Amino acid sequence: MDFKDYYASLGVSPEADEKTIKKAYQKLAKKYHPDVNPGDKAAEEKFKEATEAYQAISDPEKRRKYDELRQDYQQWQTRGGRGDYNWDRWHSQPGGAGGGSQTYTMSPEEFAEMFGGTGRSGGFDGFGGEGFSDFFSALFGGGGGQGRGFSGGSSVRRARAGQDLEVEVQVTLEESYHGTTRLIQTGEKQIEAKIPKGVRTGSKVRLTGQGGPGISGGPNGSLYLNITVSPHARFVREGDDLKADLPIDFYKAILGGEVRVLTLGGEVILKIPTLSQSGKKFRLKGKGMPNLENPHKQGDLFVELAIVLPENLSKQEISTLRDLAAKRG
Repeated sequence: MDFKDYYASLGVSPEADEKTIKKAYQKLAKKYHPDVNPGDKAAEEKFKEATEAYQAISDPEKRRKYDELRQDYQQWQTRGGRGDYNWDRWHSQPGGAGGGSQTYTMSPEEFAEMFGGTGRSGGFDGFGGEGFSDFFSALFGGGGGQGRGFSGGSSVRRARAGQDLEVEVQVTLEESYHGTTRLIQTGEKQIEAKIPKGVRTGSKVRLTGQGGPGISGGPNGSLYLNITVSPHARFVREGDDLKADLPIDFYKAILGGEVRVLTLGGEVILKIPTLSQSGKKFRLKGKGMPNLENPHKQGDLFVELAIVLPENLSKQEISTLRDLAAKRG
């Protein structure tokens, strides 16, 4: 029989208090729980190892006995560890301290509370009855080969919702404007997820029933898409409104006229008044982003004039401009 260092299993020091031990177990259980790692035997073993360690050192009586054994075992190793270590004095006796009933330290309700109602089931139920190790059973007695549920014997598992899952999804501003889809891989399952119009960075799209499988007949969890909208080369988004620069030549700025404005919904015609200054702003109502809650409602597009000088003026054009400048004094 091999000695098990339960403190090392949880990654805590032998002096750790109850709160530290509980926090370490929560972290490991959330990381390696079979609901999060379906079919992953290595993760399952790590979950079982962490659960056994927590069972042993979260209970004051079990921890006291384990600490005495641990100290004695380390002293035996320091002396050279010759021969076989004498486990007999540590074997649990029926009705003795630390042995017998083998009641788990948490009820299913406490486990659910511990993990924030994630729908994970506690204990070893569902692991084929492998249960706690021989080391644990010899030291504390009871459910060495049983290890099912929370009581060391068989237990009826309550129906629980499956685990909620999260996936990071990046979309373009055009995809946010029109709505889009993404193929999402969760474990061995691939689904086509619909992303609605108007999503913005920070939006969460919930796909009910597409998360982890339900437990004991409970409903499946949800899949959450965490949305990030990529920056756009032309438009800046502010809520449901968009802002953009509108380059025009100085002839159009002086004489006025019509210009074509490219929006996410297509081109529109904008009338420019005569003598329009650079920086003048125009509001194109309803040409912004769809509202996520009400896609039929849209924000506005605000364009700001940016006067661009012609690159190739003829000598005659330059001469004419000089004449105009001279007449203006």
